[in-house]
Amino acid sequence: MYQWRKFEFFEDKYAGKSKIGDEIEGEITCSSSGRGKVAIGSDDGTVGILDRGFKFSYGFRAHCSSVLHLQLLKQRNYLLTIGEDEQIPGQASAMCLKIFDLDKTQTENTSTAIPDCIQILRIFTNQFPGAKITSFLVLEEAPPQLLIAIGLDTGSIYCIEGDMAREKITRFKLQVDNASYKDNAAVTGMGFRVEGQATLLFAVTPSSVSLFTFQSKPPKGQTLDQIGCHVNCVAMSDRSSALCVGEKDMESKLDMLFKKNLYTVAINLVQSQQADAGATAEVLMKYGGHLYSKQDYDAAMAQYILTIGHLEPSFVIQKFLDAQRIYNLTNYLEKLHEKGVASKDHTTLLLNCYTKLKDVEKLNLFIKSEDGGGEHKFDVETVIRVCCAANCHEHAMYVAKKAGRHELFLKILLEDLHRYDEAVQYICSLEPSQAGLTVKEYGKILIEHKPAETIEILMRLCIDDGKPAERGTLLMLPSAVDFLNIFVHHPQSLMEFLENYTDKMKDSPAQVEIHNTLLELYLSHDLAFPSMSHISNEDINHKEDFSNGVSNGKFSSDDKGRAQRREKGLRLLKSAWPSDEEHPLYDVDLAIILCEMNDFTDGRLFLYEKLKLYKEVISCYMQNHDHEGLIACCKRLGDSGSGGDPSLWADLLKYFGELGEDCSKEVKEFLTYIERNDILPPIVVLQTLSQNPCLTLSVIKDYFARKLEQESKRIEEDRQAIEKYQEDTSAMRKEIEDLRTNARIFQLSKCTACTFTLDLPAVHFMCMHSFHQRCLGDNEKECPECASEYRSVLEMKRSLEQNSKDQDRFFQKVRSAKDGFSVIAEYFGKASSSSATATNVKAKAISILLNHFAGCGGDEQGPAAGAAGFLHLDSTGSSEEMRLCCTRDVGLWLEEINLGGYRQIFKENGVNGEYLEGMSMFTTEQILRFIRRCHMKWGDFITLCKELRRIKGCLSLLHQESLCLLERGAKDSATMVGTILPLRSLRKSSEAQQTIPSCFLEAGTMTFSCPVNQTKMTASYIQPLLSNFVLLTS
Repeated sequence: MYQWRKFEFFEDKYAGKSKIGDEIEGEITCSSSGRGKVAIGSDDGTVGILDRGFKFSYGFRAHCSSVLHLQLLKQRNYLLTIGEDEQIPGQASAMCLKIFDLDKTQTENTSTAIPDCIQILRIFTNQFPGAKITSFLVLEEAPPQLLIAIGLDTGSIYCIEGDMAREKITRFKLQVDNASYKDNAAVTGMGFRVEGQATLLFAVTPSSVSLFTFQSKPPKGQTLDQIGCHVNCVAMSDRSSALCVGEKDMESKLDMLFKKNLYTVAINLVQSQQADAGATAEVLMKYGGHLYSKQDYDAAMAQYILTIGHLEPSFVIQKFLDAQRIYNLTNYLEKLHEKGVASKDHTTLLLNCYTKLKDVEKLNLFIKSEDGGGEHKFDVETVIRVCCAANCHEHAMYVAKKAGRHELFLKILLEDLHRYDEAVQYICSLEPSQAGLTVKEYGKILIEHKPAETIEILMRLCIDDGKPAERGTLLMLPSAVDFLNIFVHHPQSLMEFLENYTDKMKDSPAQVEIHNTLLELYLSHDLAFPSMSHISNEDINHKEDFSNGVSNGKFSSDDKGRAQRREKGLRLLKSAWPSDEEHPLYDVDLAIILCEMNDFTDGRLFLYEKLKLYKEVISCYMQNHDHEGLIACCKRLGDSGSGGDPSLWADLLKYFGELGEDCSKEVKEFLTYIERNDILPPIVVLQTLSQNPCLTLSVIKDYFARKLEQESKRIEEDRQAIEKYQEDTSAMRKEIEDLRTNARIFQLSKCTACTFTLDLPAVHFMCMHSFHQRCLGDNEKECPECASEYRSVLEMKRSLEQNSKDQDRFFQKVRSAKDGFSVIAEYFGKASSSSATATNVKAKAISILLNHFAGCGGDEQGPAAGAAGFLHLDSTGSSEEMRLCCTRDVGLWLEEINLGGYRQIFKENGVNGEYLEGMSMFTTEQILRFIRRCHMKWGDFITLCKELRRIKGCLSLLHQESLCLLERGAKDSATMVGTILPLRSLRKSSEAQQTIPSCFLEAGTMTFSCPVNQTKMTASYIQPLLSNFVLLTS
């Protein structure tokens, strides 16, 4: 038979330490606590406020009669009381509700501070008839809103809602269902509960429990239970003490049950009390531990499974790690995954359990349980990693493909299973965006084993095939540059890919990068393109060995392939730099470096010629001793009329003079050309060629004979012209003298204008023309017949004076003229006849000429300081003189071009201006050695080359102009040669005072320090770009 068990869940609590003081004189009728204090109502209408230790704080009279109910609020320091006051005529009842603000006090005549009563409400009205109040409850809503419920013995509940202080309130009435039974109708207890937006009121009578929902208007009620309760929770024993009878707390109850091992009762208790899930899980955990200690592992695991979501899984897993309990552990881990609370470690452990149990069926069920759709209940990467470690690659591939983890799927195919054909097919089935990502990640493996198929995939990705529907969501085509890294060990495949790409994509935004890469592939010796920053001595030695092998006849097949690639490289250099474009579709500096490193002469020649670096072009021919090509290059590039550089012939002359071997044939061809075009003066040719000991006088004898004959003819022609001009001048002077001293006889009998007989009044002009006065009209000051000729002479004179002041036009003529010195001479000859004007004009010409060609000012360091100096052009195009003599000057220049970080290493390696000038003749090995020694980046080295090239171009132009003047001056007599000096040095030169006209001294611009016959005028003196600029004048 079943017997009822008795549990002591209640106890009597005698508050011996809570004795109420004598200040409370009346009989206690009600109490309430909150905000650290206790409020006690008495039958005499007073309210006493006690602290936590039941010590009396203060008291005040709230009602005239007994205080029936009161409540302290939690959010605001308010006290609400219900009691009887004096009867007011017209009122149905003296029962009222008062609200006191305990933070505000007012002082009566007795000097007693009482709380401020902020509102008084009558409870019973005509609509709400009076009855006995049996319960009272207040719910604090959002301030200042209150919801007051007053329970009556009739089963009714009067509710007041709103802002009590402002009396903006709403009254309504609730009724319990069994109110017809008057003996059990009294509302003995009430309780509010807020769930989200819904407010619930529980009402208890002796015979029922009802629930009212305030979410609907009016509130709906329902009966929850037919068993109620009476109000007997607190009983006041007397005036001075309180006896509290209460239920034990839940922990005490559970401790008592745990001691008796009544775990099932404890579980039922917490579930019946609607305890939270955490408390229930704790009881289940204790029950599971109890079963585990009794070695009932299955039952224990059943309890632990019920705690999932509240109990830390590691606590359970640690208990079941033994191999004998692996089935229980597997069951627990499966439940963790079903409820979605498993971590990566739990997934790993579960899969390890399946593999140890060799339970393929459960493994399949676990992995393939999501075929119906929805999210996976496990970590995909963890499952794949564990399956691969257990050699379950098919399961891993299934999970990766199902989860859309294409990179993991391909990783298994390529790295674990080596099924390359299947991997290629899988990539082809992906959308272009996904395919591009997978190729970037695994392209190195694919290009190694399936190069043709991989290139085909890349072409489909990078080329617009005109089928947008097949491209999916890919909005922008990827560039070929994005995939260059996958070809790092397969340059041949890269070359094929880029060639196919450039054939089909003519306007790719990455054309420059692609062409740079192709050039590097085409020009490399062995079709390898290591990063330039990692080139080592071994690489250089390898290239030297390779070059030696080619010269010995080895590597014939490689040499043939290299020749084909170089042909492609040259075609690319030309096709990517159209003649109508200023800049090519590749990096010019990089292309030059590649040609230098790989000794590709044809490429260098093309690039130098496109960049108008004609000096470097002929330097390439000189290095290769290609005399025929050298002369042909000078003929093509040395014609100033077609934009060439005439100074190339001077460089060629210097080369033949310093060659040190017999080059009679080439010299004769050279002399024929310069004689036909009158390029160089004979004296310069003679002095330069005399340095070559292998050349004989017979080589230049005919040339000089013809030149002397030409000069003799020119001298004779000049002599005859001088004589004619002298005769004309003498005749003009005689005519002028005759006009001044002798009378003129006019014998014309007819008017020059009308041809009628001349009569008075008549006008005679000194040109021997006579006119009627009436025929002249108002113009009697000039002859009508000679006026047009006279005006043209005056206009020519004004034009000459104006042109003499136009510097730009003057220099333009000097540059464009074949003989620049003749233009200068003509400029002086056209000056005004006035001596003062002529002097000023000529001095101005010399000043302009020197300032333009030399670009120097008042430097007091003299001519020596100008040696080996660069002329640097700044960003604005204005010229300023920068000396690059010593390493300190080079350091300052590096700071200006934003390469100051190399200033110290350049100084340590002794890099001065002379060293920088000689870098144009460096071989590939010398360039690489310089870069390594100075620890330079390739980008910075390219910047250095650009700046040197720009400076060298400026100097080349100035040198060319100075050389023209020198050449012309050498043809004439009485020539003076020297360097440019400031005015203060000029005035101190006694030799200059003797040899230079006064107009030049007055100009304050130049002096000439030595005569021609004291200076050896050789090409080596003029040729270097860093030499002093010289100027000659008669």
